[in-house]
Amino acid sequence: MHIMYFTERAYTDVPEEEILKRQSFFGVPNKYFDPVKGAKLLNEYLDDKVLAEEVGFDGVMLNEHHGTPFCMGAVMDMEAAVLARITKKVKIVLLGNPLPVNANPLRLAEELAMIDMISGGRLVPGWVRGAGSEQFFANANPAYNREYFNEAHDLIIAAWTKPGPFRWEGKHFHFRFVNPWVLPLQKPHPPIWIPGLVSPETVVWCAKHRYPYLALATFLEPTIELWNIYANAAAQEGYQAGPENFGYLQKIFLAETDEKAQELGKADLYGGGITHFARPEWMFPSGYNSKEATKRLAHMFVDPKTGASVIKLEAEEEVDVTALKKSFFDGYQGAQNNLQLIRGTPKTVIPKLKKILDVLRPGIFAFWNNDGPISTEARRTSIRLLGQEVIPALQEHAKTLGLDDPFVVKPGSRKLSSTGKPDAVANREALAALGA
Repeated sequence: MHIMYFTERAYTDVPEEEILKRQSFFGVPNKYFDPVKGAKLLNEYLDDKVLAEEVGFDGVMLNEHHGTPFCMGAVMDMEAAVLARITKKVKIVLLGNPLPVNANPLRLAEELAMIDMISGGRLVPGWVRGAGSEQFFANANPAYNREYFNEAHDLIIAAWTKPGPFRWEGKHFHFRFVNPWVLPLQKPHPPIWIPGLVSPETVVWCAKHRYPYLALATFLEPTIELWNIYANAAAQEGYQAGPENFGYLQKIFLAETDEKAQELGKADLYGGGITHFARPEWMFPSGYNSKEATKRLAHMFVDPKTGASVIKLEAEEEVDVTALKKSFFDGYQGAQNNLQLIRGTPKTVIPKLKKILDVLRPGIFAFWNNDGPISTEARRTSIRLLGQEVIPALQEHAKTLGLDDPFVVKPGSRKLSSTGKPDAVANREALAALGA
């Protein structure tokens, strides 16, 4: 199993009331950004990833968002290029470049190729459609989002694998001279992983391309549903999906004692956390999602135990900031009960993580560390505990479950049974026993 480290690299020096009254990180005026503090944080986040390599992580994961203090990785390829030079062995996993808001896929193909060469062939690129708010930031038409994504993907793969020069005349992109003189070290191209939340179309697209699909901290039951959609699509393509086709992102925070982990872990509720990534009208603009994805939204983000919605589909007009903040703290224990958040010491978190592996059986597992306003030392203590005590225990458990990662078993290489029907890719019985 491939285990990697992730944070959003948040800018946490914004007055929390500014986020809460907007019910959104996106849209907070950048007058609250201090470049001196931002520079310090960015360098600390890079050092965190070097530490993650030192304590035993297999990979470091980056993402990209725009116009928001929720994530300072506005150009994650810059971070990836730095990490390519200052790390030695970890995979550099990008999940991912928002293709529909990138005006020049050919330039992106060159950037990624250079990162792969500098790293010695350690790049794992991943591509996303970008959050709805990204469409506003980049002035991109959300109705064409999937078309942009598909064509940009095809152009990048062609630039990496088809000898140039050649001409590209697509629906949205036109290049008279495609002949990049920087190409990836890995052949025919670096392995590609795709993250997602709710879209069944993305899952099917991944299965058709034999790309691993990573669920981004979704509830376990709807995650199994997406796994099954993938497995059925894979069967139609003539192969059996396995652990190497699936990954999962888990929110977690560790400390020396359970009490300390619980208290410091509350920092993740700063500003409302992921619930306030962006207002619904910005997160899900008209034309951005298919009807099927829209139907799944409510189901995907509802706590199966309490019925509470993690991401609101409608923002309130009038906000009582004090009451709103209290509501997040009131839900803190519930988020742990359903394993959306895991807090504690290695001793208390390992059994919970093993149960998630029992249910989802992923070949890729990412730890999402605390994004709130905590000290650098507290964040790094969590990294050390994960690397030195949690990862070895999980790797042993993964071996007993046969959870091979995509570097051990090539995605799409497993033979389908003679019946033409896929074997189970997740364990519903384990989910029922878990009660999550």
